[in-house]
Amino acid sequence: MLFKQYYLKSLSHASYLIGDKGTHLAAIVDPQRDIEQYLKDLTTHGLILRYVFLTHFHADFVAGHLELQKETDAEICLGAQARANYAFHPMHNGYELELGAVRLKILETPGHTPESISILVYDQSKSLTEPYGILSGDTLFVDDVGRPDLMASIDNTATVMAGDLYDSLHQKLLSLPNKTLLYPAHGAGSLCGKKLGADPYSTIGTQRQHNYALQPMSKKAFIELVTTNQPDAPEYFKYNAFLNRRKHETLREKMANSLKPLDLVQVLHLKSDRAQIVDVRTPKEFAMGHLCGSLNISLDGNFETWSATILNREHPIVLISETEQEREAIIRLARVGYDHVAGFLHRGIHALAAAPELTLLTRRISATHLSELIMTSNRPHILDVRSKQEWQQRHIDDSRNIPLPNLEQHLQEIPKDHPVVVHCASGYRSSIAASLLEHHGFQNIQDLVGGFEAWEVQVVNPSLQSAKSLQQAGGR
Repeated sequence: MLFKQYYLKSLSHASYLIGDKGTHLAAIVDPQRDIEQYLKDLTTHGLILRYVFLTHFHADFVAGHLELQKETDAEICLGAQARANYAFHPMHNGYELELGAVRLKILETPGHTPESISILVYDQSKSLTEPYGILSGDTLFVDDVGRPDLMASIDNTATVMAGDLYDSLHQKLLSLPNKTLLYPAHGAGSLCGKKLGADPYSTIGTQRQHNYALQPMSKKAFIELVTTNQPDAPEYFKYNAFLNRRKHETLREKMANSLKPLDLVQVLHLKSDRAQIVDVRTPKEFAMGHLCGSLNISLDGNFETWSATILNREHPIVLISETEQEREAIIRLARVGYDHVAGFLHRGIHALAAAPELTLLTRRISATHLSELIMTSNRPHILDVRSKQEWQQRHIDDSRNIPLPNLEQHLQEIPKDHPVVVHCASGYRSSIAASLLEHHGFQNIQDLVGGFEAWEVQVVNPSLQSAKSLQQAGGR
């Protein structure tokens, strides 16, 4: 058996390739939309892709099942309860597929979504009865379980879905041997659960012992546990889940329409027609000079998530980037269903050299300078765009917390006639926020360099900074 896990850090997403070296047949489970890595490995190992599985209709990303089906003629396999407008093989509970010595057995495990399945993997060259592992999708994670509320409004309430999840876990997954390897579809950082663990895989036995949601409790207590205190789900989740149900253009087809160089006149024309200008450079580079009205969502972070959270799905997107970053940005936008890229500014920020009147700078402020300003009569308004939970744990005194996803709905609460210092944890989200405020006409904005982490080190506990300096200089 050939078994490989692929992990996409920016989306905390895991996908899998399972192949049989004897028959050269393979299956791929929960693929990401850009499929080149799978095609390369299929070719390298001489494998023929027979099946493409979605363990459920993912909400946090657009899957690559249609891309793989078009490139390889593989059969798409979905849970028997799935409803899609493309051809697929419905997978009923107990159904088995043979890939030579590799056997896949389907378990219907509703709860996260109605159509959720888990896939038992048997390496029959080692054991005919003991499973090698289980691909649990979003039913069971490392240290967590799938949330039942994301798709609850489609067919059932979150309470009903949570009850289904309890049954799936206790009647099916927890009946497996302790040594069965557990391979979920997501890891730490995903919003598909409360507090997913960082390990890429685990075992059923380890989870039975340490997973908070698998400890002995009644079904009623479990339902209460998994339906409360779930993080807010981004609005784009519904669209992605819908798109995964529908036949749509592939990434390759979309790329042909998006990877287009545009001159400055064309970009300005699109901008006047409500196009969204997205500068994907680092916050530091953006601050040093950018096209007025552009938004800074850097590729050096959770670009997919924040793009899908901030950007409008109805208006075209124009990219500004360093050379050869355009393709990466288009792919990463497509991963979350943002296919409406009109093109990119040819020569990037250098195209503005002859038009300085169109260029803006973002003022940046250090933590030590901010601490000095706070003590003056001209104390700036401090805007913290971290999550509510982050702010409640620790924050700068008298700061105002408006989480970045809610910022545009609360612009009227931010003063335009007074200095505003924006910060997050490290400076990534605050650069998005500062550019968003500039986009809406705020002029007296400053971005806190290094965010709250810098404040903690430079102001709250300067000794940490001294220790760090000694380490960098070779001291103890």
